[in-house]
Amino acid sequence: MTTTPRQVVVTGLGATTPLGGDVASTWEGLLAGRSGARRLTEEWIEQLPVQIGAPLATELPLARVEARTLDRSQQMALVAAREAWADAGSPEVDQERLAACVASGIGGVITLLTQHDVLREKGARRVSPHVVPMLMPNGPASTVGLEFKAKAGVHAPVSACASGSEAIALGLDIIRAGRADVVIAGGTEAAIAALPIAGFAQMQALSRRNDSPESASRPFDKGRDGFVLGEGAAILVLEAAEHAAARGARVYGALAGAGISSDAYHVAAPDPTGAGAARAVRAALRSALLEPSDIVHINAHATSTPAGDLAEAVALRTALGDHIDAVAVTSTKSMTGHLLGAAGALEAVVSILALRERIVPATRNLDALDDEIALDVVSIDNRKIGTGAALSNSFGFGGHDVCLAFTV
Repeated sequence: MTTTPRQVVVTGLGATTPLGGDVASTWEGLLAGRSGARRLTEEWIEQLPVQIGAPLATELPLARVEARTLDRSQQMALVAAREAWADAGSPEVDQERLAACVASGIGGVITLLTQHDVLREKGARRVSPHVVPMLMPNGPASTVGLEFKAKAGVHAPVSACASGSEAIALGLDIIRAGRADVVIAGGTEAAIAALPIAGFAQMQALSRRNDSPESASRPFDKGRDGFVLGEGAAILVLEAAEHAAARGARVYGALAGAGISSDAYHVAAPDPTGAGAARAVRAALRSALLEPSDIVHINAHATSTPAGDLAEAVALRTALGDHIDAVAVTSTKSMTGHLLGAAGALEAVVSILALRERIVPATRNLDALDDEIALDVVSIDNRKIGTGAALSNSFGFGGHDVCLAFTV
């Protein structure tokens, strides 16, 4: 006997991104086609082959006394979570029925690097006593869990660039399993620093368009040469539908399903057949009780790497068949840059808003679609869409594949 899974809805959204300090300004920036990429000005950037990035658009609204014991990734998560919680109406929920799932792909790398400099230059006695809680990958989840007194579990999935999406998928599972009624879920990343940029550059993963940062992120374009490293956080308040209805909550839409798989192919390169990604898409459809024909929009992972974008395009055609020709595909990384562990969470927010507003933000910098990319990629102008479902893809180093399915 097949039972219908417990419905999970989205009642709150929060974000701080390279396009704006909240969800509204970020969405407006996407619809306007703005780029958050720029030439970085820190002293250390001059020694690096890649000198561009997509930092936050605004200062974080935290008092110094509050921020000083939190890594930047934790600060961002806290800001986004506060916005999402307020947006959800600050729901009254039994703390033992509230969980937090907040991911980061790298964790407190800025704390680790800066405190290592302190150790080398000033000695062990000058190292911050807060350094361990600030650098640990579960630090953002812990920060959010403590803020809202979540007692049903605090989780921190770490799956590279799929981390934020995996946290949201875990939140779905937790509510469906009856372990919680409300989950604060999403991702955060603050890794704009010399070592991460140098490392990604050595992998040939970053665009080297130093003289044209706004045109550097070019998903699906013939001239793409790598991603632009960004930073930020995005949080969703997930809620059991009956719990949201009982308190009269405003609902953005439903997190209808999620699919997770792994490539088992290579630690960094995608499987060129797209087999793992296709399995994740199919699993998301099954989880959501959807058919390929229900999909009207896909927010693609599409980071602007030559191999990754092509593998995703192959995977989407494999999973959705000829229906993919009728789906409006976009990559908002063309404007935000790649937020690593926060990317999937931000793109989940954008997918929900695209469905709700029935408009897909155009992919920026798509001047000439790669001949091998057999997708209908929205470019130049935003596109109106009809009712249906949306998918949001996230793929990470290590072969992590996650697909989220949303309906309104």
